[in-house]
Amino acid sequence: MAARRQTSTRRQQDSTGRSRRQTYVYGNTVRQPAEAPSRREPARRAKPVKPVREPSRQVRKNRNRALRLNPAYVSFLAIAALCAVFVCVQYLQLQTTIQNRSESITTLQEELAGLTEQNNTQYNAVLDSVNLEDIRNRAMNEMGMVYASQGQVVEYESPSGDSLEQLQDIPKDGILAQSANTAD
Repeated sequence: MAARRQTSTRRQQDSTGRSRRQTYVYGNTVRQPAEAPSRREPARRAKPVKPVREPSRQVRKNRNRALRLNPAYVSFLAIAALCAVFVCVQYLQLQTTIQNRSESITTLQEELAGLTEQNNTQYNAVLDSVNLEDIRNRAMNEMGMVYASQGQVVEYESPSGDSLEQLQDIPKDGILAQSANTAD
């Protein structure tokens, strides 16, 4: 590790009576004195300046032709600028349309969520209001319905397909068969 440097400044008076600063550096390294400013080098001889010649007539003519704007070039630039403005306006209109549609989609999604929640609430309320015991009691007591007896139940095998074949027409009164055990 390098030794720690300590410096101190003392003021001393020289023979003329003016105070002078002296800096002491304690430690094993001493700062290098700042370099003395270098002397100015002798001025170099300037190269002789060549006189500027006037450009020839053809050169001036070519420069003037290059500086002039051709009507076809001006019209091309005008059309290009109009096309750029048109594209920018169309882009801004599309962005506005997209933003409006996005906002309307968000509104519709919120409305759908509210309606779905309301529908689910009403569906659950209907399911809770239906009491199967009350329906059975009303059917048996008020409408005279009874459970089927052993002879009234006819079992058949379900067809393997998804469709049934109708062998005869259904009568207009809607009664296909009447049991002999039913009392009128």
